[in-house]
Amino acid sequence: MNTALLPQLQVFLAVARLRSFSGAARELGVSTPAVSQSVRQLEEQLRVVLLTRTTRSVSLTDAGRRLLEGAGPALGQALTALTEVSAQPGEAVGRVRLSVPRSAVPFVITPVLPTFRARHPRVEVEVTIEDRFVDIVAEGYDAGVRLSEAIERDMVQVRLTDAFRFVVVGAPGYLARHGTPQRPEDLLRHECLTFRVHTTGALYAWELERGRRNWRVPVRGGVVANDSRLMVTLAEEGLGLAYTFEPMVAEQLQTGRLQQVLEPYAPTVPGFFLYYPSRAQRSAPLRLFVEVAKELLVPPARGVK
Repeated sequence: MNTALLPQLQVFLAVARLRSFSGAARELGVSTPAVSQSVRQLEEQLRVVLLTRTTRSVSLTDAGRRLLEGAGPALGQALTALTEVSAQPGEAVGRVRLSVPRSAVPFVITPVLPTFRARHPRVEVEVTIEDRFVDIVAEGYDAGVRLSEAIERDMVQVRLTDAFRFVVVGAPGYLARHGTPQRPEDLLRHECLTFRVHTTGALYAWELERGRRNWRVPVRGGVVANDSRLMVTLAEEGLGLAYTFEPMVAEQLQTGRLQQVLEPYAPTVPGFFLYYPSRAQRSAPLRLFVEVAKELLVPPARGVK
């Protein structure tokens, strides 16, 4: 059948479903004669009678019933899909794909998504949580979240958090049993909760600094994990020292469940940034996500780097 008859098919399906020409006219917002003409054109094109009309009722012929059963669901799905992807004036429709490290989720994603979804309910947000370095262009992401030193220089960067420190923490019970390290090299004599570098598989050497001097301490311990929150929990249980960024353990430090050690050696990093390839490639849904993230997270006088 000629696709030009799709409007007539839609009219026929409305009449067949409602068993009424006038009812279909009201639903479609057209006149009853226009509905009759559309059905007649469809019947002429198909060379079959689809509807039996009387002054009191409308019924389907066998051909009309087969057309309703065959075309009705498919056309309904197509119209639903068109409605779902169409946008009202000022309304955004689409999807944002983000690559986010696990450690950034509670500070970047959790605070932003409720407000963003409330404002833009027809924008789907797909968040992939992964700690490896991701080529967002090659893997089809709209944007990513990372510490700034892990971002390629040709990317547009939007600051999401203040700078923060990486700290070494331990439970009071652990420190009472094993002592408190005073210098970076003291960590070599402690049980440290470690993790592996994603690119090499090697155990991560804890990075410390004081003034212009830097240390990379090859710590070891009986537990290796790839989840920073798990390591913090294990540190609270007294299994060893943990190396993490300060905002993640702010509550534990405040309540005394953890204590910071080697504080003079805690290095500072610029914070988490959202990044994407270029302004020219930024989609409308991504632009809106950036706007909400900046509104809720970006410190005063900060923004696009």
